[in-house]
Amino acid sequence: MLSPEDMEMYMDDITSSPMMDTAATVDPDAIAASAGMFAMMGLGIFAVSLTFTVIVIASLWKIFTKAGKPGWAAIIPIYNVIVLLEIVGKPVWWIILLIVPIANLIVSIIVGIELAKTFGKGTGFGIGLALLSIIFYPILAFGNAQYIGVQDASPQNAA
Repeated sequence: MLSPEDMEMYMDDITSSPMMDTAATVDPDAIAASAGMFAMMGLGIFAVSLTFTVIVIASLWKIFTKAGKPGWAAIIPIYNVIVLLEIVGKPVWWIILLIVPIANLIVSIIVGIELAKTFGKGTGFGIGLALLSIIFYPILAFGNAQYIGVQDASPQNAA
């Protein structure tokens, strides 16, 4: 067991260690520099996100007008998905499937493929619409693709 003198000496060693003296090790300039760096990173992320959002909204607006729908529908949340489902000829209740995890990935790919087909593009382009929308939506919107509507694949229309 430690004697009171040993205990006092031990406590003096602990309290005088550099680890316990945090006030002496904090550099206010370093904290300010770190805060500034994180603020700039946050602004950068915000700027990139805002740019992507504007590109997708402008692309959807153009796609909606090409399909004969009101372009302003692109800026209304939920309604823009309803309009997109109308363009590809899918029922409005599919919006529920877009809320369900895992199912939303599958439905997004199906809607992307169907959207590509309504503009005369292939399945690969549709998968690109679903997975890389920031690239493929502007190509569809501002390219020379024309809306041809939902293609009825029933046998009576094949002849």
